[in-house]
Amino acid sequence: MKKSSCMDEHDPDALSVAEAQRRIAAAVQPIGASETVPLHAALGRVLAEDIVSPIDVPPHANSAMDGYALRGADLPESGARDLRVIGTAWAGKPFDGFVHTGQCVRIMTGALIPEGADTVVMQEHVRRTDDSARVSAGGKPGQHVRRAGEDVARGQPVLTAGKRLSPAELGVLASLGIAEVRVTRRARVAFFTTGDELRTLGAPLGPGQIYDSNRYTLHGMLSRLGAELIDLGIVRDTRAAVAAAFEEAARQADAIVTSGGVSVGDADYVQETLERLGQVNFWKIAMKPGRPLAFGRVGDAWFFGLPGNPVSVMATFYQFAQPALRRLMGEHVGEPILIKLPTATRLKKAPGRTEFQRGVVETGAAGQLVVRSTGAQGSGMLSSMSKANCFIILPADSGDVEAGGLVDVQLFEGLV
Repeated sequence: MKKSSCMDEHDPDALSVAEAQRRIAAAVQPIGASETVPLHAALGRVLAEDIVSPIDVPPHANSAMDGYALRGADLPESGARDLRVIGTAWAGKPFDGFVHTGQCVRIMTGALIPEGADTVVMQEHVRRTDDSARVSAGGKPGQHVRRAGEDVARGQPVLTAGKRLSPAELGVLASLGIAEVRVTRRARVAFFTTGDELRTLGAPLGPGQIYDSNRYTLHGMLSRLGAELIDLGIVRDTRAAVAAAFEEAARQADAIVTSGGVSVGDADYVQETLERLGQVNFWKIAMKPGRPLAFGRVGDAWFFGLPGNPVSVMATFYQFAQPALRRLMGEHVGEPILIKLPTATRLKKAPGRTEFQRGVVETGAAGQLVVRSTGAQGSGMLSSMSKANCFIILPADSGDVEAGGLVDVQLFEGLV
């Protein structure tokens, strides 16, 4: 039987992108192991436990403005009213006294609301003369006061296990007085590139040779993901070398990511070795760029065999490997966020495969967002990824899209 070439637009044996993503999501489960780290070292880590607030935030009612604290009942319904200023409340230095009818306290943002007061009038609405403050009508009782527990109440669930910690979460945890958190262990990911044509940086290039860009792309994508990296370098195109690399990677890693060697060429040994040493789930996707993609298991390690073309490496990593590795580290992974935008350029496409074309989202002439192609879409043109800020995702059954047509866009921000 004739094998389908990776250049064929239609291959009945290739899985759809959605089905491949579904199978990977069903197979890959979290590592389960965790560790406790100081809060300042927790950025980008994944929570391994639910966080319930031990305190109210803020812990006390305080002022949201610089102004005057008073009793809401003293606000005039019309005209103005003079109140006697009996002191000042500073942030971190409360006013030690009680506010009675006809009195007020000068208060700073963040200062505790004095006892007896329940309202703050901002200083711009008060005319101060010595120890007298004239308050005009128009205020409302309770205004400009942050209530105790207004942000987070004691006993309230705040963050759930599986949440990747961003700067906002670090600030929230610090506001709760939490100095260290339990996070999932980083996934150990071994990676290597294959190909006799590849050379390391600094080495001279011979005829037919190229520098190994995929190794650095993989290193960058895995580093940003927060994985613990095991770089096995360039593996030559021999059965013995590929098998040895797989065996070493499986001994050390939770997951293995490779580029190259998964096509149908005579020197592509990754799929063959995987079938001999491990288990193959699938190895072809109805996707462009990136049809030859192998997913399986070697020992206790999950395996992602990415194509060798540079753009294909990145496209398949972000659509398949990255969500799986995030899940492996215990993160809750939702559906990718897509937005529909009109294309400013004609997009060429043949039916048969889902295409991930590189695009640029920008503001069009009418002041609305549009997306345009970066130009030539060859899978070896890595510069197209550098120029782009999004994937333009065209369904498998679609053909050419004329300028003005609506297309699905996946922004790189938050993805790459």
